[in-house]
Amino acid sequence: MIDKNSPLPIYSQIEEYIKERIEKGELKPGDVLPPEREYAEQFDVSRMTIRQAINNLVNEGLIYRKKGSGTFIAEKKFEQPLQGLTSFTEDMKGRGLTPSSKLLSFELIPASANIAAVLHISEYTPVYEIKRIRMADNTPMALETCYISANLIKGLTEEIINQSLYQYIEEKLQLEIGEATQVIESALANDLEVELLKINEGDPILLIERCTYLKNGTPFEIVRSSYRADRYKFTSKLKR
Repeated sequence: MIDKNSPLPIYSQIEEYIKERIEKGELKPGDVLPPEREYAEQFDVSRMTIRQAINNLVNEGLIYRKKGSGTFIAEKKFEQPLQGLTSFTEDMKGRGLTPSSKLLSFELIPASANIAAVLHISEYTPVYEIKRIRMADNTPMALETCYISANLIKGLTEEIINQSLYQYIEEKLQLEIGEATQVIESALANDLEVELLKINEGDPILLIERCTYLKNGTPFEIVRSSYRADRYKFTSKLKR
């Protein structure tokens, strides 16, 4: 399995060996990896070489360490292409997963100066504030807060937002959704995110803020989300 005469470093060959076992399903999410000592004996290499291979796989998000318990195979990350504009519900259904939400709060509030500026409305104009946990196959994926212009998107109810908001806007209100701007940053999970997303203290998260516009250029929605970095990744296709 390991060719010590190969120009490919030994730790890279060991990485590929473990990746191949994951891809073939021989190592499944939640499975514990053998100790470094066993791998070192198996491949007749130093534990430092094994540690480098393991560290690289941890950095890729394919495996993770749990203090005092060992090293485990991570759940496969969901890929989100950056090219298309879809709702969370549409995205999860497109993957064959069952989307759901746990509503934390739903209320009509006066827009702050910051929210009003982004939505191009006057300060104190009513906006819906929606806080919820977004889930796929009952696994928490993101903690989300939405601000939606109530004068533009009328008649929202808990029942509607628990379905597909974009479907309601396009089919019931007959408004055309156009485009969105989105900013993605990395951060470490705070106490609330740790509790609600069922992750560990200090785990990485992806902070995403999106403003969505109707086809006529009117902004109607701000979405601020904290995504689990261990379950979600974003991809894009670039052309010269």
